[in-house]
Amino acid sequence: MTQMTLLQIALVFIVSCIAGIGSVLDEFQFHRPIVACTLIGAVLGDMKTGIILGGTLEMIALGWMNIGAAIAPDAALASIISTILVISGGQSKGAAIALAIPLAAAGQVLTIIIRTITVAFQHAADKAAEKGNLNIVSWVHILALLLQGIRVAIPSLIIALSVNISIVHDFFNSIPKVITNGLNIAGGIIVVVGYAMVINMMRTGYLMPFFYLGFVIAAFANFNLIALGIIGIIMAMLYIQLSPKYNNIDNLSKNNNLANNYCDNELD
Repeated sequence: MTQMTLLQIALVFIVSCIAGIGSVLDEFQFHRPIVACTLIGAVLGDMKTGIILGGTLEMIALGWMNIGAAIAPDAALASIISTILVISGGQSKGAAIALAIPLAAAGQVLTIIIRTITVAFQHAADKAAEKGNLNIVSWVHILALLLQGIRVAIPSLIIALSVNISIVHDFFNSIPKVITNGLNIAGGIIVVVGYAMVINMMRTGYLMPFFYLGFVIAAFANFNLIALGIIGIIMAMLYIQLSPKYNNIDNLSKNNNLANNYCDNELD
């Protein structure tokens, strides 16, 4: 176990805030394990370990993404705390990786709580927009993003100051089963609602057979997300190649007929 300096603690706090904000924006990908672990590793003076741990956690979190109202497990919180436990806490990579899943689930609960709180921020932004005060609208959105950053930064800072894996294990084991089971059920409902919202917005009648086929393949085959994605790409390519809508066969035939008629007229 190594004691962190004040500069390292401050940098961990800053990187954690950036990763937390990135987990909401989904734009710069600072929340991805390969990025977050590498940055924390660089701050703590062991970038190699950060890259190795980030690459391992990236394979676990590869399919985690926010879809509609469904919130994915929080890769940012899991990545940062796991890296701190390995580099500064002297814990094994296996122990940190095993702890990453419950940490991601805890981060998922935290982000849902913060998103619920920021509903009030959105109402404040609406009122400011009605009055034409764009500065307040901008500041409200910035404050809402900062809450997501603090959501990751504060737990990471607590772990950075204590760096004791047994405390973290005891904390998660102390949560009553009633609460964890309730959160699991609520999370499942949110996933269903999220997919329903996305399907409702994207629903196209002639593409729905592919949608149903995807569910059948996922239910009866042991394909992972990468295999299902490749199958989807291949089917999309075949559909585009075979569909007259995209090949414009009728227009091509008309153009050929016009060209033939023009040649016949020239010859005459």
